[in-house]
Amino acid sequence: MNYFELFGLKNQFNINTKQLADVYQSLQKTVHPDRFAHASSQEQLVAVQKSSMINDAYQTLKNPLTRAHYMLTLRETNMPNEQASFGDTSFLMRQMELREMLSELKYSDNIEAAVFELTQILETEFEAIFREMQVQLKEDNQEANLLASENLRKLKFYQKLHVELDRLEDTLFDD
Repeated sequence: MNYFELFGLKNQFNINTKQLADVYQSLQKTVHPDRFAHASSQEQLVAVQKSSMINDAYQTLKNPLTRAHYMLTLRETNMPNEQASFGDTSFLMRQMELREMLSELKYSDNIEAAVFELTQILETEFEAIFREMQVQLKEDNQEANLLASENLRKLKFYQKLHVELDRLEDTLFDD
C-alpha cells in the first residue's frame, strides 16, 4: 500500500499536512477497533491491523525526514547505512567542529548565549541542507535521489545533535 495513495496525496515531498490530518482522522474512524467490538475475532484483528497501518502511514508522512526517507525507498534509492561514514570530508570536519562546540558549551562564560548561538548555527545549517534536499527530491532522477539520500543522512545528524543540545541545556539549567 502506497502511503500517498492511501491519503489521496500526490507522491511529492511538499504535501498539505492539514489534508493529511483530516484524511487520517476519517480513515481511523472507519477502522477503529471499537466499531468492531461485536464483530468476529477475525474482523477485529483486521480492524486493528488496518488501524495500525494507517497510523504508521500517517506518522511516516507527517514528519518531513521520514517522508523523504519513504519517498527515496519508493524510488528504490540505495540508501547507505546511517552508521556508515560520510564520503564528504568537509561534512565530517563540520561534524567534529559542532560536536566540539557542544562539548565545550558547559565551560562557556555565558552559557545562555552559547546555547543560543549553537542553536542558531544548527537551525541555519539544517535549513540549508533541507532546502537542498527538497530540490533534489523534486528533480527525481537517480543522481538527485542519491544526493537527497546523503542530505537526509546529514539532516538526521543535525537532528540528533539538536536533541543532544536540548538534553545538555536541560541539565545545565535544571537548577
